[in-house]
Amino acid sequence: MDRLQAMTTFVAVVETGGFASAARKLDLSPPVVTRAVAELESRLGLRLLTRTTRIVRVTEAGARFADDCRRILAEIDDAEQAAMGEHQAPKGTLTITAPVMFGQLYVTPLLARYLLQWPQLDANCLFLDRVVNLLEEGVDVAVRIGKLPDSSLHAARVGRVRRVLVASPAYAQAHGLPVHPRDLSDHALISAAGLTANPEWHFGVDAQAFSQRVQPRMRSTSNEAAITAAVEGLGIARLLSYQVAAQLRSGALVSVLADHETANLPIHVVHHGGRSATQRVRGFIDMVVEGLRADLALN
Repeated sequence: MDRLQAMTTFVAVVETGGFASAARKLDLSPPVVTRAVAELESRLGLRLLTRTTRIVRVTEAGARFADDCRRILAEIDDAEQAAMGEHQAPKGTLTITAPVMFGQLYVTPLLARYLLQWPQLDANCLFLDRVVNLLEEGVDVAVRIGKLPDSSLHAARVGRVRRVLVASPAYAQAHGLPVHPRDLSDHALISAAGLTANPEWHFGVDAQAFSQRVQPRMRSTSNEAAITAAVEGLGIARLLSYQVAAQLRSGALVSVLADHETANLPIHVVHHGGRSATQRVRGFIDMVVEGLRADLALN
């Protein structure tokens, strides 16, 4: 196996976390992958990976070498794409993921603009309210809300949102509004956080943080359904600020217990990183980062 193929194989092992998974990704046999890494280590005189019966971990030297390999492979890819003219006309399929409502409200308009700009480009959208594994599911770009775990992925922070409680003016007039989270037991509540029998809602920040057990009258796996019920005056709903930004602006909903909100949740655009991304991916990342940072509802 030549050096470039060996580099590609080593990077696949690092990014997938194992020899078998790298072999599946590259459509090679596991022995071929194992031999390629062993030959690299022999040529370099370095231990790049630490192997056990269960896991494969990259060494410090291996991590540095993997970064260099990604850069070299990306530069070769860039050169090939430039020769084929792909820098001028991105083509192929762009796969992106985001939470359902965020994808509908914020990502789709930017994506549509990008696809209109490049007619030879297609897109596959995975708008799901779960964390999608970029490597396993072949995703190029993800929008994540909340604190990010440590990973080899690159992330650009584009905004922030809050967990908010909202109710309609009609509900507020008919029932009044709580002045403290403990008063929620006297109100009809709407939960969009799943079907937990006795969920806890969190309030406050740092030393003032606490939880309040609640008993929602309506539970829904659909954020849209929770918003509709709140607008109709059923009760107080707990959602993310971007999900109800339009209703708060129009007056269809009002904020409840704003003084007891939890800390902001960051929004990141996450991708495989830097120059290892193709031109079509980098172009979309540039557009979506700029567009989301400019949105006042997210900043």
